[in-house]
Amino acid sequence: MSKKIIGRVDKIDFPKLELYGINVKIDTGAYTSAIHCSKIIEENNSLRCIFKSDVHQNFGKSEIVFDTFTNTNVKSSNGYKENRYKVKSEVIFFGKTYKINLTLSTRDDMRFPVLIGREFLKHKFLVDVDLENISFKTSQNEHSNTI
Repeated sequence: MSKKIIGRVDKIDFPKLELYGINVKIDTGAYTSAIHCSKIIEENNSLRCIFKSDVHQNFGKSEIVFDTFTNTNVKSSNGYKENRYKVKSEVIFFGKTYKINLTLSTRDDMRFPVLIGREFLKHKFLVDVDLENISFKTSQNEHSNTI
């Protein structure tokens, strides 16, 4: 299986979460992928999540209900462990839809609302830290060629 080359940051879509053109950081130091979620409410065996941010571009006021979710421990780079909800969703890179596991976290204090970790990257992508927005630029070029 050939691997696509991606840069250290990109703009991607999460169609099931109604989030488009989202800035992401490709983080080979992180095992799991994480996404900003401003409010999480667990009720009636489901998880109601509000993806809203006044800081992060293209985070409107999307509210999604997950019937399936788990909890996982996430260890930060400073060694602090945090228990987070983990959900399954989809993400689009280079016009192709992939399944992705995302932990939910408040990331308004972070530069990027989404981190893409090694669990997702393995067997699919190689990271070139000199590059940026490769998937986004490819999508823009393909779109302009069809007009």
